[in-house]
Amino acid sequence: MSKKLSFDQVITAHLKTLEQYVPIVARVHGKSHPEFHEVHKLFTAINEKIKAAGSEKPELDHEFQELRKVTADYTVPGDVCESYEAVYRMLAELDEAYRA
Repeated sequence: MSKKLSFDQVITAHLKTLEQYVPIVARVHGKSHPEFHEVHKLFTAINEKIKAAGSEKPELDHEFQELRKVTADYTVPGDVCESYEAVYRMLAELDEAYRA
């Protein structure tokens, strides 16, 4: 059984990749999946709060609640690329680690 990563570990593992992927996925898929523009805004808010918090745990309950709503609990649409799927997977892992 694998050990769950802490919030800080998930940030270290995924934040840089998310910073690269989210804007690209928004540009590529935003026209056919306009909800991803909201995902982009929410990720930007999360990222800013993480960076502003320094070593403290930021308050992200609202952002993750909205992300779960906008993404239907990170359900990947059937007509998207692997990068879109990776973004949802990484955001879900970040959300899960935050709530742990």
